[in-house]
Amino acid sequence: MHIDLTTSYIGIISLLIFAVAYVAVMAEEFSHLRKSKPVIISASLIWGLIAFHYTSFGDQYSKEVEHAFKHNLLEFAELFLFLLAAMTYINALQERRVFEVVRYKLISKGYNFRKLFLLTGIITFFLSPIADNLTTALVMCSVLLACGKGNPKFLSLGCINIVVAANAGGAFSPFGDITTLMVWQAGIVEFFTFFNLFVPSVINYAIPATIMYFFISNEKPNVSTDVVVMKRGGKVIIFLGLFTIFLAVNFHNILHLPPMLGMMFGLGILGFYSFYLKLTFDKDMDDEKFDFLRKVSKAEWDTLLFFFGVILSVGGLGFLGYLTLVSEFLYGGLGPTYANFIVGILSAIVDNIPVMFAVITMNPSMVTDQWLLVTLTTGVGGSLLSIGSAAGVALMGQARGHYTFFGHLKWTPVIFIGYVASVIVHMFLSGLAV
Repeated sequence: MHIDLTTSYIGIISLLIFAVAYVAVMAEEFSHLRKSKPVIISASLIWGLIAFHYTSFGDQYSKEVEHAFKHNLLEFAELFLFLLAAMTYINALQERRVFEVVRYKLISKGYNFRKLFLLTGIITFFLSPIADNLTTALVMCSVLLACGKGNPKFLSLGCINIVVAANAGGAFSPFGDITTLMVWQAGIVEFFTFFNLFVPSVINYAIPATIMYFFISNEKPNVSTDVVVMKRGGKVIIFLGLFTIFLAVNFHNILHLPPMLGMMFGLGILGFYSFYLKLTFDKDMDDEKFDFLRKVSKAEWDTLLFFFGVILSVGGLGFLGYLTLVSEFLYGGLGPTYANFIVGILSAIVDNIPVMFAVITMNPSMVTDQWLLVTLTTGVGGSLLSIGSAAGVALMGQARGHYTFFGHLKWTPVIFIGYVASVIVHMFLSGLAV
């Protein structure tokens, strides 16, 4: 039997622990303490306190805690393996100079930083619904880092632009974001109905991107006279990466299995291809041995462990009853429209995955357009803070020093304008009342 511990000392201490850990995460830019460390401790302490409290009620209650913990751990495991495969492919493409070649071709066309800003953002927006917002953000960030060497302002604004574009693009696709995937998988919204959010998603991205555009320099990147050539096997790895995304989508759509299984299948294929590259290695052709496990080891482990800490910490707070309490207050007292608007803001603070999980669990009585609204707000609301979405957290690790929490926070008011505008546009198009 589940016990409400929101007003108990266990609940209050757990809230304080999470708050302290969260402050430590936000202060990473100044303290240089990796963001994963405080949330890992937070998760361990919260679940430890819960388990300690439940032991006094007997084995049956302790098993309930164990079951709840394993359920949260499974959520992390699926995300972890998905990300590990995605990050390994990105590292492999980086090592084969694929992103350097893209950078060379963009710069050789004479594009200035403003055009590069627009191109990377637009490509991210339209790639995100297909490849999912997280994978797309990681890929486009690699291109951005290659294009913007020596221009920290461009890199900072470019990363913010990519996060907003990835989250907005992922909001109108069933497999563009984890939150949309959850709503679709629960059978609440039909596959093609998600595309009703296309116009609001465009508005959400276009407004902040247009404003930031005028703060980008008109200068052109330094063009090297050296021609950049892709290493052997680069084109094959690009194909394997696209095929892996195809597998992930269809493992879920057709086989009804977690998308991460398709990603791991693709990772296995990359492993076999890396073995082929090793066997055919020729040092006389200025070739380099391709080490598959080295690409796995170069995954952004700080980001992966951060997700462990956040998902388990928030899962623990949900088990204590806080997420249910918040959901009941919002939908029971404010009504669906105001509640869905606030839920989007909460998703930036707490993380959109557990927030959406709480809403689905509560299953408030709403029409389809209201479910689309909460799908939109939780998807794009994560753009308000760098730690509000998987894309933002991943880029904080990938573009360390260039993309930071406070660097993103400076542009939160501009992003919020796009957030409000997208909600208004959706309400107008769908005929929703306040």
